[in-house]
Amino acid sequence: MMPQSSLLVLFIFFSTSQALCSDNNGGMYMPNNTYKLNLITLAQILFANATEVHSATGMAGIGPDKVYGAVLCRGDSDGSDCHKRLTKALDEAINSEAGYSNSLQSNRNVTYYYDQYQAQISFSDQDFISSFSNVPGCTMNTNLNSMTATVVKPFEDLVTKLLRALADAVVSRAEKYAVGKAWFEETGQTVYGLTQCIQDVPYEHCAACLDGIISDRQSKIASGQMGVVILGLWCTLRYETETQFFTDTKMLSLNAVTRSKTHIFQWNNSVLVSVGGFLLVLSISCMAFHIWIRTQQQREKTVFKLRQLYLAIQIAINLWRMGGTNPEFSLYDFSQINEATNNFSIDNQLGQGGFGPVYKGRLSNGLKIAVKRLETSSLQGLMEFQNEIQLIAKLQHNNLVKLLGCCTRGDREKMLVYEYMENKSLDYFIFDIAKGARLNWSKRLHIINGIAQGLLYLHNYSRLCVVHRDLKASNILLDSVMNPKISDFGMARIFRSNMAESNTTRIVGTHGYIPPEYVCEGVCSIKTDVFSFGVLILEIISGKRTAEFYHYDGNLYNLIAYAWQLWRDGKLGEFTYRPPGNENQEIERCIHLALLCVQESAEDRPAMEHVVTMLNTKNVSLPMPMQPAYFNVNRSERDALSCNTTMSITLER
Repeated sequence: MMPQSSLLVLFIFFSTSQALCSDNNGGMYMPNNTYKLNLITLAQILFANATEVHSATGMAGIGPDKVYGAVLCRGDSDGSDCHKRLTKALDEAINSEAGYSNSLQSNRNVTYYYDQYQAQISFSDQDFISSFSNVPGCTMNTNLNSMTATVVKPFEDLVTKLLRALADAVVSRAEKYAVGKAWFEETGQTVYGLTQCIQDVPYEHCAACLDGIISDRQSKIASGQMGVVILGLWCTLRYETETQFFTDTKMLSLNAVTRSKTHIFQWNNSVLVSVGGFLLVLSISCMAFHIWIRTQQQREKTVFKLRQLYLAIQIAINLWRMGGTNPEFSLYDFSQINEATNNFSIDNQLGQGGFGPVYKGRLSNGLKIAVKRLETSSLQGLMEFQNEIQLIAKLQHNNLVKLLGCCTRGDREKMLVYEYMENKSLDYFIFDIAKGARLNWSKRLHIINGIAQGLLYLHNYSRLCVVHRDLKASNILLDSVMNPKISDFGMARIFRSNMAESNTTRIVGTHGYIPPEYVCEGVCSIKTDVFSFGVLILEIISGKRTAEFYHYDGNLYNLIAYAWQLWRDGKLGEFTYRPPGNENQEIERCIHLALLCVQESAEDRPAMEHVVTMLNTKNVSLPMPMQPAYFNVNRSERDALSCNTTMSITLER
């Protein structure tokens, strides 16, 4: 491996028109594999988007073959020329004959600058999009001449002023691109400059990026260089003496600004009289401008997230069209779904969730379906749609709901199509005394075991380790013979095989089912699902909701603490729901197992393979559980009222 600093020198030696900069720590690039398919699909979409706005970012795929990408064309380039340059850059990066050891043929991480720095592409299997790091980058002299020693200092000061003025202009513009010129009096020459950020980057990160490369400029080059380009993943700058290297005629003039300021501040008596009023107006204007900038920044962030999500969804759908891993996954026309649901009739609506309404329908071939229809204003729903289409379509198990396909129509319609479950969801039965009578102990134990088998598949036997993160009664669907199927993978998280746990800033799930280490510290692991499964067992056995409180011994307890107290006191008969004519000796064992799953420490909870073993091996004694999580006592009903609720949450920590 050649160190990166050596590579930069080598590139300058070979060419001043283009350079290949890459991190050599990536894995080997294998032709015609999933990573390459993801990369090319992502590149095509990014190139198309860059045709309109000169830059684009995005990602494609899941797991170890996930690709992150960013592309940029110079702000004065024509759309069709931009597309041609980016396409050529990708072709050269993949099929490089220049002998670069770090081309895409042998590396997953590449940044390629093309055609006099008018276009650049960056692709990696590491997430550089969320970090806004500007490396790897290239710094090159584009003019071999340099200023004489006597004028180096004023020349460097002028270049810095020009670049900072352009950086200020970039931050205030939607296109995040600016060019300008300045007159250098000492030598009678014009200095031309350019600064640019990728349009998706938030204003504050663009400003920080440009400030960084401007501040570091002199440490990377020899003093007095008359032409320099500094290229990075998120922002770039360039200046040339006596050479207007861009075609844009709309440019800033540093000298014109200076003359204007001189004219404004000609001190005389009449100006002094109006200074107070002028400063007042200026202060109000600055405040209004600051509020506008903050509003624009928030809007930019939202638009950026939406664009990323739409891009990811389109990539996933394109991959399915090109031959997804699940041949049973279908892409439905809107007319098919519209007809199947009777034009989304209110009579066909099954329910309403955070994602949007759910409808039942019947396709022309007689197949019954359930359709989740995304509300167009739901950012959270769009994130869940992306997650499900990239994840659940690859999962196949008898105890997971089957995703049949999806349907999209432009940016307005996004729908997921599932197999139809005749008996709705588990909560429809277990929390209703009359309907609950249909579930005798044998069926309830069958449901518990089926849920455990589904979780075991997700954690241990699917291609990727998947943590559901929102396991609850309403997400367990029941087919015509009461077989349970885990549904709603919009909040699921993928774990690589060498990951035991993960820290996240986005806490998702439902109150009452989430373990304390996840709520308080953002630590997510397979034990997160184990905790939820333990809570679910208690609900199935008792017919009581986890988010309510229950009287015992003169106090009020949440469901977990209530079960613990009754178990310790040997009074489980008060806890269990008893359908008429049903008795089963395994119920106490299930409650014991549930208490093992809801222990305070994640390390004390059994993994799902041990849970399944304990469920199906009746002659093996169970270990004694430690005190469960959320063990609290409310002295009065008034203390519990504020917590007596069930809600789905998505929190930014």
